Amino acid sequence: MKLLSEILYKCRIDEVKGNTNLAIDALTFDSRKVEPFGAFIAVKGVHVDGHEYIDTAIEKGAIAIVCQEFPAEIKSNITYVQVKDSAEALGIMASNFYNNPSDKLKLIGITGTNGKTTTVTLLLELFKSLGHKVGLISTVKNQIVNEVIPSTHTTPDPIQLNALLATMVAKGVSHCFMEVSSHAIHQKRIAGLSYDVAGFTNITHDHLDYHKTFDEYILAKKAFFDGLSSDAIAVVNADDKHGETMVLHTKAKVKKFGMKSMADYKCKILENQFTGLLISINNTEVWSKLIGSFNASNLLLVYAIALELEQDQLQVLTSISTLGSVEGRFQHQISNNQVTGIVDYAHTPDALENVLKTIDDIRTRNEQVITIVGCGGDRDKTKRPLMAAIACKFSDKVILTSDNPRTENPDQIIEDMKKGLDITLLKKSISITDRREAIKTACMLAEEGDIILIAGKGHEKYQDINGVKHDFDDKIILTESFKMLEK
Repeated sequence: MKLLSEILYKCRIDEVKGNTNLAIDALTFDSRKVEPFGAFIAVKGVHVDGHEYIDTAIEKGAIAIVCQEFPAEIKSNITYVQVKDSAEALGIMASNFYNNPSDKLKLIGITGTNGKTTTVTLLLELFKSLGHKVGLISTVKNQIVNEVIPSTHTTPDPIQLNALLATMVAKGVSHCFMEVSSHAIHQKRIAGLSYDVAGFTNITHDHLDYHKTFDEYILAKKAFFDGLSSDAIAVVNADDKHGETMVLHTKAKVKKFGMKSMADYKCKILENQFTGLLISINNTEVWSKLIGSFNASNLLLVYAIALELEQDQLQVLTSISTLGSVEGRFQHQISNNQVTGIVDYAHTPDALENVLKTIDDIRTRNEQVITIVGCGGDRDKTKRPLMAAIACKFSDKVILTSDNPRTENPDQIIEDMKKGLDITLLKKSISITDRREAIKTACMLAEEGDIILIAGKGHEKYQDINGVKHDFDDKIILTESFKMLEK
């Protein structure tokens, strides 16, 4: 319970009708979840406008309404607060309601198209090994010390987010590592949060179904850095041409990492094998169990953030050498007949190209690379032909299949992908809509020493078809297919 006047602190208020000296028991922006003596924040969302549900919220017991536009009928027993931006106000109010938990721990946010999940997960494991109590907010899971909480979105809504951070504070968490998606930035879900460090991995073609243009996507990411305080540190990828754009107007102290460019933190790959990486970070060699140049870049960002957070350099390097792969990110297994199967979450053109180039760097050229790839339904259609073209360019055989078709026809998605293939590339591909059959077929086509890449779903344990999530795990299907061939 908190006074409305306290909850509204730092909100950009235009006008108030009523008394703000009210005790508020709960906040919500979903009229179905209104509690008596609660405040309802009317947010104009992508699909729904909360202003249409103000009357419903009042009927369910809301005593305060925060909105961008006053409703036609003003009730004398209700307090109405008109704000510049109700989505932004929701974030600030949620932070105030939970006593500004992000001020009471070190909050590290990672944004970028690829590498967010890997980076925050590696940071979690690194800082845990260094003796800290840690928290995680990610696509795969949320975690408070050793308690794992299932994740439904990359970045939760502001109320869930601040409740999660408040629980972390109560349990003594010192550092929280958080994925920050472009959707969350654009929808102001992170408004009111205080970040100590913001990391930028890269920016490539993705989410254009939501942002409409690549420039809008870049600006959404940039807004994260624009909002940092002068006490914060921005650690950006100097190898990405948009790294400089991210920090153009930031107040934060800027540090750069890179493998090809001038930077504060430098890395060089000395060996790259399926058993791991030997890299040199700022002229010190370290072995990692992770694979590929993209993971070398992720490790470099992890190292840079750890040192910016004043961790001991030798301890950090020692811990980096013990870190294992992140679930669904370049996880590999080898069959009895020496076929290597790799499961990876790569679902953007750049991520797929990075994974295939990593395989290309390691392979001997005496084997086939067989790639299984699909594209998600109800998502950015412009990347479908690109994904197919990249898969065929860097593979010997490609099976185009279903990913999460959602409400779209999976056969039509495959047809959209095939539009990116010329006659030469088309000859490398076959289409098998059933993903399970596609994986089995790849295993049957593979011979000793061959490499199978199953791209797109990674850690996901379901397939979304017409609103129903069916049990499906690429890793399990791969294992079953290998065993079936051994009989």
